[in-house]
Amino acid sequence: MSEQNMGQGMMDVTSDDKLWAALAYVFSPLVPIILMLMEEKKNRPFIRAHNAQALVVGIVMAVVLPFIAAVTLGCGGLLWFVMVFWAVKAYQGQMVNIPLITDFVKNQGWA
Repeated sequence: MSEQNMGQGMMDVTSDDKLWAALAYVFSPLVPIILMLMEEKKNRPFIRAHNAQALVVGIVMAVVLPFIAAVTLGCGGLLWFVMVFWAVKAYQGQMVNIPLITDFVKNQGWA
C-alpha cells in the first residue's frame, strides 16, 4: 500500500487484526477463505490487504510447490518458511511486499 493509504486506513490496526493477518499466511489458503466469509473481518483494511495476498500466494504455492519439490528433491517445501516470515511481519503490524503478487492484488482492487 502507498504511504497515504497506510496513514489513513492502517492507523486503527488492532492486535486481533495482526493475529488474523498472520494466520492467513501460515494457514493459507484455508484461513483466507474463512476470513472472506466473516463480515466483520473482511472489511478491515489491514486484514483485507494481507488476506488477499495470502490467498493468492497460497493458491500459487499449492499449484507450483509440488513441481518445485519434485525438481529439488523435496527442498521446495522450505518455501513455507518464507510464508512464516511474512506472517511474523504481519503480526508486527507491517505491510508485506511480495514480488508480483502485491502488484497483482492491488491492480485487481482486492487490497
